[in-house]
Amino acid sequence: MIKKIRQFKVMKSLFKYNDKLGDDGMEMIQVAILIAIAIILGLIFKSEVVAFLEKTMNNLNSGF
Repeated sequence: MIKKIRQFKVMKSLFKYNDKLGDDGMEMIQVAILIAIAIILGLIFKSEVVAFLEKTMNNLNSGF
């Protein structure tokens, strides 16, 4: 029961925060989340991305 009350209070505070930000604030949060996801994926797959870029640059420099 206490856990549900805490969850309700958290949701209520998030809605108040959302009302203060409006639509522009939510868009900024969404963009920040997407950028964070892109950075995390870049860090996870860093070696694959670097290998792909090196292979591509070598192919471009050698003239196919």
